[in-house]
This record gives sequence, C-alpha cells and structure tokens, in this order.
Amino acid sequence: MRADIAFTAPLRPAARIAAALVIVALWSAPSSAQGAGAIDVFIDRAAIAKVPDRAVTIVVGNPLIADVSIQAGGTMVVTGKGYGVTNLIALDRAGKVLAEQSVRVKSPADSIVVYRGVARESYSCAPDCERRITLGDTPDFFDATLAQSGNRNSRAQAGQAAVGGGAR
Repeated sequence: MRADIAFTAPLRPAARIAAALVIVALWSAPSSAQGAGAIDVFIDRAAIAKVPDRAVTIVVGNPLIADVSIQAGGTMVVTGKGYGVTNLIALDRAGKVLAEQSVRVKSPADSIVVYRGVARESYSCAPDCERRITLGDTPDFFDATLAQSGNRNSRAQAGQAAVGGGAR
C-alpha cells in the first residue's frame, strides 16, 4: 500500500474527507490472511472467539501457550496454557489461509508471585490469598499444592498433561 497518493484534480471538502477516510481504511485494513486484533486470555482461563466462515482446520502455533476447542455454531474456546504469544491460523478445505490471529496469554490481575531466593510460589488473591499452581513455581511448592488439590501423582501427571498425554 502506498502512502504517497496524490490527488490530480481539486476536490470539494466533503470529497477530500471521504477520500482520506478511504485511504486510512485501506492503509489500516489487515490483509486477507490476517485477522482482527489479538485474542487476550489469562493463563488457566478461557476466551470465546468466532471461527472464520468456511474454516475446517485451526492451527495453533504453540500449543504449550494456548489450546483451541471448536464448538457448534462457529465458536471456538481459546484456553491459556502458558505465558506468551502464539498465533492461530484458520484454513479452508483446500488448505488456503482464511485468517491469522495472535493469542496473548497473560497473568491474571489477582495473581501474586513470591520469590524466596530462587524458589518461586504463586498465590491467587481473590479476595484471600490461596496457593495457586502456576508454570515456573518451585517443584516442591508445585507438588505440595497439587497434592492438596487431590491429585496423587502430581508432577508426572501435570507434565504429561502439558504435552498432551496422560491417562484418560
């Protein structure tokens, strides 16, 4: 898209405004393979987004950051798995890219992280501070918190779930 477009004939003020709006819209419009703004989701939470029309495949750039579940009615549920940014690509039956959209996974506002030297512990403070299992926590804290939640084979089970495995 060129930014140095010049008008060769004088335009009325209303026509100038309309032409300027068209240029701004074309300049800021995403390409056909790009989606709208990023999907923001908090870690361990879900966000709802619309599946592009005619999409049959959704590709997640990094499944350790986000996961997608397609629902009936053209809806997808995006779940934050790990901190960071990844992308989603929607493809049609022929493999043509219909849309691409970024997914940003952030920490919730009610989350508190305590560092004791190199040891890390996470807490959710809504309204009282309670232990929370979060990526990056010290293994002892992680295991103790996971054991309190009722899971016996704590770290091995969590590690398998993070890579998509585990008992079903």
